[in-house]
Amino acid sequence: MELYEAIRTRASVRKYRPDPIPEDVRERVLEAMRLAPSAGNKQPWRFILVEDADLRPQVAQACNGQAWMADAAVIVVACGREADAYGGMGGYWNSLDVDVAIALDHLTLAAAAEGLGTCWIGSFKEAEVRKLLGIPDDVKVVALTPLGYPAVAPEQAPRKPRKPLAEIISHDRWER
Repeated sequence: MELYEAIRTRASVRKYRPDPIPEDVRERVLEAMRLAPSAGNKQPWRFILVEDADLRPQVAQACNGQAWMADAAVIVVACGREADAYGGMGGYWNSLDVDVAIALDHLTLAAAAEGLGTCWIGSFKEAEVRKLLGIPDDVKVVALTPLGYPAVAPEQAPRKPRKPLAEIISHDRWER
């Protein structure tokens, strides 16, 4: 699938088929994630691929009971160390959340291009996810996403409206 088509058709998927992801497809999606840019090329991320059929429901429960996540073949847990991130963003914060978000977005677009579904998960109990997966205290869980084959074809999924460009773009100055 062409990039702009993947951007247009990507949608948050909340129902998955139990089909496994072929190794070649999985490697292409993970490679797209790996190649994402990061501030200072620090690559402060680490991604845990939760594939165990007994562990996925536990991770989904730690995501405030979003049990449907466990139906996907994989749950990707996107983490990173703030100490490894670029510290000069805006002059006062570090790049960890942005860097990890860019890499996870690369994964979501590559997944869409491969016919896979994802859903950005920001609602989770970090302490529970950390405990389940043995994540050290100095590592932040930034987001999660299920990764698998959608139960419904993307073209049949309801589309949520997006604001028009005129509402989100200003030229030269902040203006409305």
